[in-house]
Amino acid sequence: MSPRPPAPRAAVGGGRGAGLLLRAALLLLAVLVAHPAAAGQLDRAGLERHFPPPLVVGEKDDRLPVWPILKQQAGSYEVFAYAFESVDLAPIPGFGGTPPDLLIALAPDGTFRDVTVLSHHEPVFLEGLGPEPLFAFVEQYAGLSARQAIRVGRPNARAAGAAPQTTVDGISMATASTRVINQSILASALAVARAKLGFGAANVGLKVEARPDLYEPLALTDLLARGWVRRLTVTNADAASAFRGTGVADPSEGPPDAALTDLYVAALDPPAIGRNLLGPTRYDALMHELGPGNHAVMVISAGPEDAPENPVGDRFVLGAVPERLAISQGGLIVNARDMAVERRGAGLAEGLPPGPWTILRIDQAAGFDPSAPWVLTETIVRERGQILSEKIARTFTVETALPADLFTRIRPDDGPSWTDPWRARAPELALIGLMLAVLVPVLSRQRGLVADRRRFALFRLGFLALTLGFVGWFAQAQLSIVTLVGLVRAATVTHDLAFLLYDPPSLVLWAFALVALVAWGRGTFCGWLCPFGALQEFVGLLARPLRIRPVAVPPGLDRALRSLKYVVLAGILGAAAAGSPLADTLSEVEPFKTAITLYFVRAWPFVAYAAGLLVLNLFVFKGFCRYLCPLGAGLALLGRVRILDWIPRRAECGSPCQLCKVRCRYGAIAPSGRVDYAECFQCMECVTIIHDPGQCVPEVVARKRGRRAAPRPVTVG
Repeated sequence: MSPRPPAPRAAVGGGRGAGLLLRAALLLLAVLVAHPAAAGQLDRAGLERHFPPPLVVGEKDDRLPVWPILKQQAGSYEVFAYAFESVDLAPIPGFGGTPPDLLIALAPDGTFRDVTVLSHHEPVFLEGLGPEPLFAFVEQYAGLSARQAIRVGRPNARAAGAAPQTTVDGISMATASTRVINQSILASALAVARAKLGFGAANVGLKVEARPDLYEPLALTDLLARGWVRRLTVTNADAASAFRGTGVADPSEGPPDAALTDLYVAALDPPAIGRNLLGPTRYDALMHELGPGNHAVMVISAGPEDAPENPVGDRFVLGAVPERLAISQGGLIVNARDMAVERRGAGLAEGLPPGPWTILRIDQAAGFDPSAPWVLTETIVRERGQILSEKIARTFTVETALPADLFTRIRPDDGPSWTDPWRARAPELALIGLMLAVLVPVLSRQRGLVADRRRFALFRLGFLALTLGFVGWFAQAQLSIVTLVGLVRAATVTHDLAFLLYDPPSLVLWAFALVALVAWGRGTFCGWLCPFGALQEFVGLLARPLRIRPVAVPPGLDRALRSLKYVVLAGILGAAAAGSPLADTLSEVEPFKTAITLYFVRAWPFVAYAAGLLVLNLFVFKGFCRYLCPLGAGLALLGRVRILDWIPRRAECGSPCQLCKVRCRYGAIAPSGRVDYAECFQCMECVTIIHDPGQCVPEVVARKRGRRAAPRPVTVG
């Protein structure tokens, strides 16, 4: 290979008009238009359509674009949900370069009441799969909690055993889009939850498990002394003082120092606590029932068993959320429910009171961290008045702070991130990396495999089969003009390129294609790594057995048609820069979505169009790539930065020898013998010919004349 000479070269199939179009397209990519960031589209009237009576839309928050949705309850209005649009709080660009807009209703406890798609520009759902799969996808969030890191699994992941609290089923052929939507939902919900619900950033997605190896025999007195078991005692005097001035008569009887309620409180997860309190058999059974990542808190009553104030007395309902007991952390109430286990019996630690007890289960999704301080609250309620009675409540608390080294803290990323798809698709990336590692030396060493006509032909067919079957249909890594549309929208509107990170195989191929553009030009991607291009090559193999002769396009018409793809490119990128949805419609000139992404399962006009291009390919080899493909036009433009004229040429190429020109099915070789790299698909057939003494005409003639041919190659194209 030789450095590219500075002298200008004639273009094959180009022209001044095409050159102007190329420059215009480049300017469209470079211009940054100061459009305002995307904003929500719903006003009060719009929200009222989504939340009709008996729900009421409250006043919009002064600090955040959040609307409280109210519901009448017991004569007053309570917050039913907080409604907001994801684009206002997390405008994360989708695969089309613009953020999806989702209406999210978040309940006061942090669970999703509803998620609705308001607008999106995800190509796979625009005239592709249609909107229905996307609507079904977001419906899965209802009932899930914003406290947890929700991941997008494979299709039917839940049915296959994935945790339904932390996993939503993905959509085949829409991996990148669903991950962006998931990120938008959780990121915006967390912003609202932290501002309105008191969520702490520390516990979201946190997994805390007790260390099973840290056990030592400890008596109850030792546990109390260390503060690992806490005691909450409310005396008659304490209650009287708390209700003083409320007008509530003091119903307590007995001495002021006598206990009204007396509770022992302990987190049971660490074996040094739970095993010592419950005994080995009961503790092991409890941990088995509890499951990994969940937590248990034990509350034992030592107060008067029959007293009405006893929160775990006979009136306590098994399996219920206790009305008078609450666990909180960081000012946020944690959902804790009785495990409905037998509350009496032998096996408890010596010294524990014989009174009733309960074990409260806290799911991992609650974000509870037993290694950080937490509070148990007991509520005592008394009534004032006889006819129109009024309830007066007072709370009493005890805090527990356990050593952090009793636990193992596993912190996943705060919500989903772009690293998730990279980890999930590591095997696909490895195989793509292997393909590229094989391709580069094969193409670089022109006297190696490339020079062997038969072996190289088999290698090319095998590689193209991998490109079509694995890269295209399996890994869904068909590069598309849609990415360039997304880049233009990112440059003009969102100024965010993070959407590229959600489709790792495509990003890897883009990176390789750009590097190859600098070294070799457009042909490395278009000729070897484009799945639809590979499909056309395989269909083209049918032309000979079907006895279909290729159509010779007249040179003048050929030049005009080659310019057409640049017009298409300019129209698509121009519409994208102007913020017009027409860009998405014009992008349908590519059949990639139909033939590769959706496996031809689509509305009949799109299937007919893609099939028609394949039929055209039988008569005009790769006619779509040569005349219409906007992605190919963009790569040809960028390929003008190529630094190497790497295809070997001889002095006899063009005059008198025309063999390579005749054999080139892409029309990328001029009568002069020069190569138009913007139209070359790097099939390497001309390279094979020039290195084959049995095919290269100058060598064949020289051999017949009994002399040696000139050193090969003597020039480059």
